[in-house]
Amino acid sequence: MFAQILLFQLEFFGLSFLFLLFLGIALLVVAWKTIKIVPQSSVLLIERLGRFHRVAASGLNIIVPFFESPRAVYWTNVRPGTTSIDLREQFIDLPPQPVITRDNVTINVDSVVYWMITDPIKSVYEINDLVGSLVQLTITGMRSVMGEMDLDHTLSSRDQINSKLRLILDEATDKWGVKVTRVDVKNITPPEDVRVVMEKQMTAERNRRALILQAEGDKQAAITRAEGEKQAAITRSEGEKESAILSADGAAQARLKAASADAQAIAQIAQSIGNPEQTTQYLITSRYIESLRDMTKTQNSKVIFMPMETSTLLSSVGAIKEVFFDSGEKKELPPKSPRPPRELGE
Repeated sequence: MFAQILLFQLEFFGLSFLFLLFLGIALLVVAWKTIKIVPQSSVLLIERLGRFHRVAASGLNIIVPFFESPRAVYWTNVRPGTTSIDLREQFIDLPPQPVITRDNVTINVDSVVYWMITDPIKSVYEINDLVGSLVQLTITGMRSVMGEMDLDHTLSSRDQINSKLRLILDEATDKWGVKVTRVDVKNITPPEDVRVVMEKQMTAERNRRALILQAEGDKQAAITRAEGEKQAAITRSEGEKESAILSADGAAQARLKAASADAQAIAQIAQSIGNPEQTTQYLITSRYIESLRDMTKTQNSKVIFMPMETSTLLSSVGAIKEVFFDSGEKKELPPKSPRPPRELGE
């Protein structure tokens, strides 16, 4: 009897333990389904019986188990069954894609797209695969934009390509609750043969620019030299002009000084002689004698031709002598004539 009671108690405790264990597991499951902790900058979309009910923001959230559940997403490059939707800015690194330009050159282009979710409800319920759709939309938009450009234009207009592509993606993804903030084209790789031709073209272009720059430099140097020579000639002319003016002014001043001195000398001579006619005759004779003296100083010839009026002039000299005698000057005694030589017979 005691054994049966003990066996019954053991069975009761075993069943109680199993029940408590099951109850604890059930409570844990209910708590797991009821309490949801959402990280910062993330949200959960809560559905009630398969229909959208509300958005669970970051922090502690309580949901009704078995009736409410978070919506899981299945996006490309995202862990399948993820329920937390990240609201931060994200990027998609696209691998190199073949693109045909307007001049029928196939190039490989890889780019980076920066985007962020602005409306999580639209990003989940308006599009099936948000990330995959962004990738495909970026590829098609890139081919559309670059297909309208030549190869040279695509290599030199990355900012224009980025702006056009961003506008295309932003307009297309607006109904998906996504904001495309930036699109950057990282690399544009042309084929090898095209790259070699482009390098040769760039070398020729650089040589042409170097020759043009050298010619422009020579031209500017020639212009500068000509301007310098012009300025130098003008300066020399101005200097010669100023020198000639100064020389003329000096000569004029000298002539005025000489004329003033001659006038004073003539006035003194006239005052000393007292007779205007004799004064005039004296001055003319003096000028004539000075001219004869200057003529005798030349080394070209010692022959002097005297005019017919020489006797008259010599008589004028005698008259001048008399004038000076009359004016009170001492008369010089005539030189004594030399004695004749004695004759041998005396």
